[in-house]
Amino acid sequence: MVKRLPATVLEFARNPHSWAVAAMFAIIIFLHYSQHTLGTDLPFPGLSRHSVERVLLLAPMTYASYFFGTRAGIASLVVVCFIMLPRAIFVSAHPGDALLESTTVVAIGAVVNSLFYLFRKERDRYQQALSALEIAHREVRESQESYKGLFDDAYDAIWVCDLEGNIQSANRATARLNGYSVEELVGMNIRSFLSDDSLRLAREVQDKLTKHEPAAMPYEQRIVRKDGSEAICLLATSLIFSNGEPKGFQSIARDVTEEKRMQENLRYYLQQITKAQEEERRRMARELHDDTAQQLVVLARRLDNLLSSADHLSRQDITFVERARQQADEILDGVHRFCQDLRPSVLDDLGLMPALQSLTSDLTEHFGIPIALGSAGPVRRLSPETELILFRIAQEGLRNVCRHSQASRCWIMLEFSDEKVVLTIKDNGKGFRLPDRVEDLAAIGKLGLAGMQERARLISGKLAIESEPAGGTTVSAEIPI
Repeated sequence: MVKRLPATVLEFARNPHSWAVAAMFAIIIFLHYSQHTLGTDLPFPGLSRHSVERVLLLAPMTYASYFFGTRAGIASLVVVCFIMLPRAIFVSAHPGDALLESTTVVAIGAVVNSLFYLFRKERDRYQQALSALEIAHREVRESQESYKGLFDDAYDAIWVCDLEGNIQSANRATARLNGYSVEELVGMNIRSFLSDDSLRLAREVQDKLTKHEPAAMPYEQRIVRKDGSEAICLLATSLIFSNGEPKGFQSIARDVTEEKRMQENLRYYLQQITKAQEEERRRMARELHDDTAQQLVVLARRLDNLLSSADHLSRQDITFVERARQQADEILDGVHRFCQDLRPSVLDDLGLMPALQSLTSDLTEHFGIPIALGSAGPVRRLSPETELILFRIAQEGLRNVCRHSQASRCWIMLEFSDEKVVLTIKDNGKGFRLPDRVEDLAAIGKLGLAGMQERARLISGKLAIESEPAGGTTVSAEIPI
């Protein structure tokens, strides 16, 4: 049975370059050794014919190294040695010169082979770098396509503009937001769908970003749609850089028009509910004052008359009537205090500051906690709604201090300015641990504080709370005027 030849031998035999190398070796071997047979030397400038043939042996070695690689080049160099050495040692008339020429040829062949090796290594490195670059380019292209898909299909409106406000790109959500098509938006300036106030706000934010100053994000912005209607959105703007230099701005907007309308409607309903509550409080206070309190006064007077003519009463009956007279006075005081809590008449007649003075005096007398009342700025009358809200916040805050804080002292300050009024209530009580968000006060049972916050929101105000265990509590209500 005939054995199959190795695959490498078959590949070598099928490669035309292999036959070219073999042919060159055969021709040069024949020329190298035929001269001795002929017995003559052919002249060559500076070299004998055998020197030329030795130089020619570099050709197949170089050819093999170029087409087949370093191993083939080394193998060819070995073959060259085997071809030259017998001639140089045994046949040449000048073996020393022949050996020197052979060594030179081998050295040149080794250098050539090394150069080809370095060339191939550099070429492979270049190919690898080129492949890596192509892969990176493909990944960048895929990333760009992915980003473009995310950009186009994003729920929020996204647009990119240059430093002058000219829109460079926009997604479909932007078109839905302002009513223009994407094609119409590209090249349009943002002033086309921003009012003067909105454009001024946008410029302020962009100036802060350009100067690397902090800007509150997101901020509320109003956009004029193509049909003239107005959309309210929460907008976040960021600066885009190119080569370290600011190139433009990217804005991401979420349409909150319906949410704002719902909030405004809810605020309106809460205002109406609060107004109805206050009207009911006023009615109840008036009825208690005009009816119940008057009847208690009449009852007290009758008891006084009964005591003044108590000659026919026993000592036990007199004691009973005196106790009934005392209870009537206590009930009458309670009714007066309840009327004040429901709707203090001094608030409507004299204003917020006198109403707070009356409130602090009553609470100090009832609970025994000294409450210091102060003011800053020119004291003046506010709108009835603002005065009522501030009084209710102060009333709830002071009651929390008196009933729950275990404080020994309390301070209340009313600060007036041209733009706002600030009511601050501070105590030195036991304090408490605040939740992460003020909105979570109701969840931890702080319903009074939660109600104070909602009252402040009704007139576009805000409530700030500072407290820590054993560190007291400070509540500040800031109301614009």
